[in-house]
Amino acid sequence: MSKAKILHELPKLGLQERREIFERIGELEDQDLLKGGEPTPADKALLDRELEEYQRNPDAGSTWPEVESRLRKPSRP
Repeated sequence: MSKAKILHELPKLGLQERREIFERIGELEDQDLLKGGEPTPADKALLDRELEEYQRNPDAGSTWPEVESRLRKPSRP
């Protein structure tokens, strides 16, 4: 199946199906990185900026449990 066809079909899928695809893509990305793949230059730049920000103010962020809690709360319109 071509990339164009996949992109065309994505809007036809339900939320759960799209989440499954999103998770699978993430797994494939992780596997590629673990096999020696590298992040893109844009990803590297983003990581560098975030690291610099963290080093300037390590207490500014949220813990993972705080982030997870916010993500699991139902969104309001």
